[in-house]
Parts: sequence; C-alpha cells; structure tokens
Amino acid sequence: MALKIIDYGTPEYRQMVKLRDDILRKPLGLSFTATELEEEKNNLLIGAFEDEQMLGCCMIVELKPKIAKLRQMAVLNNLQGKGIGRALIQFAENLARDHGYRIMTMNARKPTVPFFEKMGYRVCSDEFIHITIPHYVMEKEL
Repeated sequence: MALKIIDYGTPEYRQMVKLRDDILRKPLGLSFTATELEEEKNNLLIGAFEDEQMLGCCMIVELKPKIAKLRQMAVLNNLQGKGIGRALIQFAENLARDHGYRIMTMNARKPTVPFFEKMGYRVCSDEFIHITIPHYVMEKEL
C-alpha cells in the first residue's frame, strides 16, 4: 500500500471524491456540491493506494495556524479493519506536524469513536447531530 498526497483536480482526486461519496454521502442520501468540492483545493488531500486503486482517503484542513482538522476519512467497506485507516491517520498526523500543526481535531461519527480513541484521540464535546447522524468533536496533541 502506498500513501501519498493527492493534487486537487487530478484523476486521483476524482477517485477520492467518488470513494467519499460512496462511503460517506450516498448512504445518507446526500451528495457533494460544486462549492464544497471547490473549497477543497487548499486542503491537504491524502490517499491510500494499491497499484492505481484508492483504498482509503482523508484530508487535512487548517482551522488556525497550529490547529488542523481531519475531515472526510473513508476506507472501502470491504477493507475496513485491515489497518488502512490506521496508516492514513499516522500519515496525516506526520504531515500535519511537518506543516507546523500541534493539534489535530475532527468531528467523528459516533461509531468511529473507539477507533479514534485507540489512535490517541479524546472526546472533547457532547454528542451532536451533524448531517443527520450523531458525532463527537475529538482531538489529539501532535
């Protein structure tokens, strides 16, 4: 498996959008808007690949000069639990550190909280509803 930064607008980016749409949006009856995708051009986009196939992805968004937000993490359904998410998180954290971030935060879907806790994140909010499902704010010092 290869982990790499993806350039906005490339064929790899289109794979990333499709994966996120299939895993994160379609099950909720949602889809991405052109405006949402346009806003991603300044984010750090990360993909996990086996040959040319994307296995998983995530992105890092700057909230403040020392605080980054992990967003849109997705792994192919049939490959969840195989270490791809762990590898993506570790790669994203190293990339965030290299860019000067000291804290990584996220809005984690309720079922993913145990996974992120294993990765060293802590819940720092009450449960809230976002895009129709329960979430928690989680964060980790890098």
